[in-house]
Amino acid sequence: MATKNHNLSEYDINSVPDAKGMTFGIVVAEWNENITAALLEGAKSTLIKHGVDQDDINVMTVPGSFELIYGAAQMVKTDVDAVIAIGCVIRGDTPHDRYICQGVTAGLSQLNAQQDTPVIYGLITTLDMEQAQDRAGGKMGNKGDECAITAIKMVDFRRKIKG
Repeated sequence: MATKNHNLSEYDINSVPDAKGMTFGIVVAEWNENITAALLEGAKSTLIKHGVDQDDINVMTVPGSFELIYGAAQMVKTDVDAVIAIGCVIRGDTPHDRYICQGVTAGLSQLNAQQDTPVIYGLITTLDMEQAQDRAGGKMGNKGDECAITAIKMVDFRRKIKG
């Protein structure tokens, strides 16, 4: 979702289901930790705000954004209702960032298509550090908040589908 005219932390609180009793795994990349730590904090605080017990949030780290694929694939095998994958890729002097972003997008998409646990895409991809900071609690809000709301809604969706 483009953030040009959308604050990532703004949402209709009445549209969010009660998350009490839901369990979440969060896989967070250590690379660009100043950004991913802020995204993680946003996700955790938003989950708790909507009724998730802190003990029902399992956080694991992986070295970089590409490793989110493996981390999420392992996390879905645990007893969680949804997994949030958090990372940050900032464009550099080479096309490396594009390969990482394409790989992570394809890998997480494949996980969503092949198994029952929702995997939420929390990879921010920016041109520079300022844009990353803007999306990690800055003027554009916090992508972690948006990921948490999406995770809650997807768990609710899955429960409704399963009956």
